[in-house]
Amino acid sequence: MLKMKLGIISDTHGFLDPIIFELFAGVEHILHAGDVGFSSLILELQTIAPVTAVYGNTDTGLPLREMEIVELAARKFLVHHIVNPQAPSDRLRARIADEKPDVVIFGHTHKPLCETIGGVMFFNPGYAGKPKFGADRSVAIMRCDEKAISHEFLAL
Repeated sequence: MLKMKLGIISDTHGFLDPIIFELFAGVEHILHAGDVGFSSLILELQTIAPVTAVYGNTDTGLPLREMEIVELAARKFLVHHIVNPQAPSDRLRARIADEKPDVVIFGHTHKPLCETIGGVMFFNPGYAGKPKFGADRSVAIMRCDEKAISHEFLAL
């Protein structure tokens, strides 16, 4: 059986909290849903595990794509920064219809979310950037195999 432990992160805005190295210890792949900040942050994450990342609305000049599709542990993930699960853009709706992902990983709102709509899990790990204005900060661990996908939000 294919089993995999994933680190899910978004909205780092150029700040990689040192606790991430501990929280993501043992993950086999990291999905970063945009607003990365600097290319060097991706390189730092790659010291933990391979990284699939997309650019966010503040990532001007980074060599990242707007959307990525990755298959891990017999599951398909679509990673995109700005997603409204209740009303996805026409382009995103078409891509979901074509690709049929199990999970759409996104960021932008800075709020953790896990909601299944039409058989697709929409998942936002929350905000991982610098502490500001008392905002809650989080990342997530996702475990998946052919039978199930489970997740855990981890406070920063």
